[in-house]
Amino acid sequence: MMVLEKQANFDAMELTARLGDRSIVFVGLMGAGKTAIGRKASQLLGLPFIDSDHEIEGISRMTIPELFDTYGETEFRALEQRVIERLLKTGPQVLSTGGGAFMNAETRRNVAERGVSVWLDADLDLLMHRVQKRPNRPLLRTPDPRAVMRKLMEERYPVYATAQIRVKTRDDKREIIAGEVLQELAGLLGAKPPASRGT
Repeated sequence: MMVLEKQANFDAMELTARLGDRSIVFVGLMGAGKTAIGRKASQLLGLPFIDSDHEIEGISRMTIPELFDTYGETEFRALEQRVIERLLKTGPQVLSTGGGAFMNAETRRNVAERGVSVWLDADLDLLMHRVQKRPNRPLLRTPDPRAVMRKLMEERYPVYATAQIRVKTRDDKREIIAGEVLQELAGLLGAKPPASRGT
């Protein structure tokens, strides 16, 4: 067991060394698992984990739904862009972003300059199963949330597809999905993939 732990730490060190001061930036729709998978990836690499929505709520002292209701989506997106731009200057870290963040061209440019983008690609049924557990999603407060989600997928997936890494997420252990993300990251950066703790 000790050998496996040392090997995993060595791999994580190599990966973070190759990452430099860049951030690993998770993008995708609400319910894709950006926070859960991002937090697990940060633990595996020993990097800080930041959720941009939580940062926005801390700065504004308002919840995301309250910000939407008070200022509208356009103003919220402008604030989101500024917060993510600031966060990207403090890498390396693992950063989870809101579902609409990557739609902003300036944010995509900042992520490309200061990070590695990871799209968690989820199908409609999985997304709906997850978001129905949390009724505080501003864009889904509608009589037909499934239709809204389908429309968001049509609009956003072509943009998410420009991310450097794409991992198909599913109802599986977060350790497994996070491991797949890090294997893809290792391949992108030319590092050895993290050793499996189960073998």
